[in-house]
Amino acid sequence: MRTDDAVEFKKDGSPAAEEPQDPNDLAGLEAGLDALDSVQAGRTPLRETLRRKVLPPVTAVALVLVVWQLLVWADAAPDYKLPSPSAVWDEVTEAWLQGTLLDYIWTSVSRGLLGFLMALAIGTPLGLLVARVRFVRAAIGPILSGLQSLPSVAWVPPAVLWLGLNNSMMYAVILLGAVPSIANGLVAGIDQIPPLFLRAGRTLGATGLREAWHIVMPGALPGYLAGLKQGWAFSWRSLMAAEIIASSPELGVGLGQLLENGRNNSSMSQVFLAIFLILLVGIAIDLLLFSPLERRVLRSRGLLVPR
Repeated sequence: MRTDDAVEFKKDGSPAAEEPQDPNDLAGLEAGLDALDSVQAGRTPLRETLRRKVLPPVTAVALVLVVWQLLVWADAAPDYKLPSPSAVWDEVTEAWLQGTLLDYIWTSVSRGLLGFLMALAIGTPLGLLVARVRFVRAAIGPILSGLQSLPSVAWVPPAVLWLGLNNSMMYAVILLGAVPSIANGLVAGIDQIPPLFLRAGRTLGATGLREAWHIVMPGALPGYLAGLKQGWAFSWRSLMAAEIIASSPELGVGLGQLLENGRNNSSMSQVFLAIFLILLVGIAIDLLLFSPLERRVLRSRGLLVPR
């Protein structure tokens, strides 16, 4: 006998009437549920933002500089192996005064962003095709995984032989490094969509391109965004490898070529300058582009809770 179907009886055997519920209790319950669903999105004070977001990385950079300077003072390595922070800053100042600092950065950033957009245009439909067509997944899926694990530097020699020392070679290396990551990220995101969402979409008439646009892509957005971040990382590293190995006056001097020039000139301060600029661009792209997108996606799904 089911316990939830049991009816309470009085002592004389007659069924007991249900006690009326207090409307105030129901109103309080609804208010509590609404409070749980809603997220307080008040504006964070500037002082609190600086303390939480700016102070930790600034402190970490300051500690690195202090340790670096202590190692220089302790003569842990010769000057030609470990330059002082002031020597690297002198390289920055000299490049700025000569007007070449921004040229180094823009040469690499423009190539990297254009190559990434091309990889995005190719990797997105490829990922949809692999995720939605079983035969294509069985045929291409393992190849994409293998290409993703292949070091990007391996593509530079064949790209130079096929295309020559030009920007087309650079973009080919970027595409071969970034497209597999973008496609695999989208495939992983689509695989995590609950099947009920897809069935509900078909019931409402979302099929074909409508299903891909209104159901599949929004549902796969977290995994797709992770694939985009990884794709950018692969494209940036592929570009640096190509610029280090392939040098030509027609290509200009990017950050990778600046790094190679520092090695050829036995100038460790120039090498450190190139490493610093490469790291700075990577952090800036993540903070200005991918982090806001990730926060927006998480906030729209109720996953970003203020702490």
